[in-house]
Amino acid sequence: MSYPDVIKPEDLLCPRPAGLYCPPGDFYIDPVRPVDRAVVTHGHADHARAGHGVVAATPETLAIMAVRYGEDFAGRREPIPYGESFTRDGVSVTLVPAGHVLGSAQAVVRWKGLTMVVSGDYKRRRDPTCARFEPVPCDVFITEATFGLPVFRHPDDAGEIRSLLLSVAQFPDRCHLVGAYALGKAQRVIRLLREAGWDKTIYVHGALERLNALYEAHGVDLGPLAPATASGPKDAFAGQIVIAPPSAIADRWSRRFPDPVDCFASGWMRVRARARQRGVELPLILSDHADWDELTGTLDELRPGEVWITHGREEALERWCQLEGIPARALRLVGYEDEEGE
Repeated sequence: MSYPDVIKPEDLLCPRPAGLYCPPGDFYIDPVRPVDRAVVTHGHADHARAGHGVVAATPETLAIMAVRYGEDFAGRREPIPYGESFTRDGVSVTLVPAGHVLGSAQAVVRWKGLTMVVSGDYKRRRDPTCARFEPVPCDVFITEATFGLPVFRHPDDAGEIRSLLLSVAQFPDRCHLVGAYALGKAQRVIRLLREAGWDKTIYVHGALERLNALYEAHGVDLGPLAPATASGPKDAFAGQIVIAPPSAIADRWSRRFPDPVDCFASGWMRVRARARQRGVELPLILSDHADWDELTGTLDELRPGEVWITHGREEALERWCQLEGIPARALRLVGYEDEEGE
């Protein structure tokens, strides 16, 4: 692949210990340690960290960071709505939807005729809580590979929610306790339940309340919610659905519920051993990341000159690219955790 004016992709973006760095623009994308200037693709803690001098991100991501880290999480904020750009030393950066969580973005970086897209974390299927992924033609596409193995083919979301509601109907004397990560997954499960016709109050762990309120403030209607802390007999939660962070499921906090059916909403629930290890009675295969078909389908659609893989199951996706005649390399960036947001 020949690039404009013999520019190499590494001249525009290159991996460094702090993360993916842009030398001509002097900024990082999703740095894993504090830097002077950062572009942040979304609000999960493995991509969005406090302590940077300047953070450029979507307004939603900046609001999420303020909720998670406090209003002084950075020296200065630069809100960049979807479709808008900023230019620094000749480098243009545009943020477009990634479909991962509220405010998640791909960073489209352009310089001297070269276009590189840093996708961050993304998924291709519809999500009622965030803007849908927008493909952008590019010379280099930088992708995750969290579920970069052919075994990971996520089922239909609506079918997983039907399984949950069927279980609720079958066990009316039990509480269904759903483990879902606080940012993105919890709100998506709630919205999918609403779309499936569950209009009753959904009870939530206190750790979700501020993020739920933020989603509501950005136009995501979550319906009637209540804290899962009400005093009274255990059977008050019989037949109810409670959403909580996965860590709370194994905590003494969960003992307040009547014979709970432990559920976990995650793409990792495709692996039965993981469900057994967590003691999950009802696995719900709901992922906020692209599965194997979405990863390969995206690369087939874009047909970039090169593919860079940030983290995850790099080897299988790199091999797929080779078989398809697309040059690929694994960056093996350190600091991006498969579990965060999943």
